[in-house]
Amino acid sequence: MPQYLSKTAPVLTQMRRARQGEITPQMEAVAAAERLEPELVRGEVARGRMVIPANIRHTNLAPMAIGIASRCKVNANIGNSPVSSGAEEELCKLQTALQYGADTVMDLSTGKNIRPIRQAIIHASPAPIGTVPIYEAIEMVKDPLDLTADMLLEVIEYQASQGVDYMTVHAGLLREHIPLVRERITKIVSRGGSLMAQWMQHHNRQNPLFERFDDLLDIARRYDVTLSLGDGLRPGCLHDASDKAQFAELKTLGELTLKAWEKDVQVMIEGPGHVPMDQIQMNMEVERELCHEAPFYVLGPLVIDISPGYDHIASAIGAAMAGWHGASMLCYVTPKEHLGLPNQEDVRNGIVAYKIAAHAADVARGRPGARDRDDELSRARYAFDWNRQFELSLDPERAKAYHDETLPEDAHKSAEFCSMCGPKFCAYKISHDVEGMMDTEPPAQTAADSAHSPRPRRAAQG
Repeated sequence: MPQYLSKTAPVLTQMRRARQGEITPQMEAVAAAERLEPELVRGEVARGRMVIPANIRHTNLAPMAIGIASRCKVNANIGNSPVSSGAEEELCKLQTALQYGADTVMDLSTGKNIRPIRQAIIHASPAPIGTVPIYEAIEMVKDPLDLTADMLLEVIEYQASQGVDYMTVHAGLLREHIPLVRERITKIVSRGGSLMAQWMQHHNRQNPLFERFDDLLDIARRYDVTLSLGDGLRPGCLHDASDKAQFAELKTLGELTLKAWEKDVQVMIEGPGHVPMDQIQMNMEVERELCHEAPFYVLGPLVIDISPGYDHIASAIGAAMAGWHGASMLCYVTPKEHLGLPNQEDVRNGIVAYKIAAHAADVARGRPGARDRDDELSRARYAFDWNRQFELSLDPERAKAYHDETLPEDAHKSAEFCSMCGPKFCAYKISHDVEGMMDTEPPAQTAADSAHSPRPRRAAQG
């Protein structure tokens, strides 16, 4: 069992150190990776607009940042369920997520052996690991209604002592918010939010994490756990988007953000959910205002509800728009969303869809260097440099497989065409010929030259 830190341990959070003027090794690493000045990173962390999830117990961590000044990030959810998967499968999902570019990974295990699975994931991951502590807490009791605040805080400290870098806590869902979901179609779709609402209604008491928020902050600041303030009332369908329940909770999350910052605890805010395209920009702007520009971490959002089996596409559309308008991290959605527990291939498809969305957002936001890779791939494409194209692709294996499957093997690397057009109709090949003609022909006459040229005589009419 990991050893807990003393309650008198020195405060070493990235936010505290940034506010004291220190540029930490983690900030230096982030600055190098993001092509930012170290002083800018320090200032953003001190202000709360950027977080560096870096639990002091996660010793093999490669530091990264989440914030509007940095690249738009992607999180992948993994984890077992009460009916499926074990440690080996979850570690395979972790490696798949990292291979295809996940910036962080959340272990959302709700089945058996949660603690050893989580420890194995942390040990194997250089990326920050997130959790939802209430899932483990519920596994400890026979009936969810038997949960106590002390039990929940004990789970939070245990996970912090293991090295969890950020935690989703549903501390802003208050008892007075629950009646606001009556007009919704899908009511409460967050697992943690529904469990918390059930507990409050049964015990006729306020949210225990809200009441014990100071105790939660004390744990977070000892280990430098970033709090991801969860949106337990996020909309679960388009009908429910941007309603009173969602924004009432968001207002409370903004108040909790200020409390966390008073204790030098890093915070990001979780967001919807399901939102039609015309409401996405407004949602980003309201979060910035209510939550004091704390980084926004959104699930999707899905822009339609009729895409089961293809929800990674429906949500990537919303994710690209959210990133463009200010979301700092996108939580991926896989094709299995709403249907079942994702497998490795689902993880792959979800990550690639969201890397597309995040990159599109970075290009739209004009981040320095964001389009460099696109331009380099375009040059390789025009030069028929297939291997370089594959290297620059978000999913090199799939790009190569699709290219090779309908061409003879001896043409895989050298063909100046693909099987879509063939050599006769390849626009790039024809463009090469046109370019060659332009290089060898005399300059074409300009309009001015043409005006002074002798006009050809008309043929005599009979």
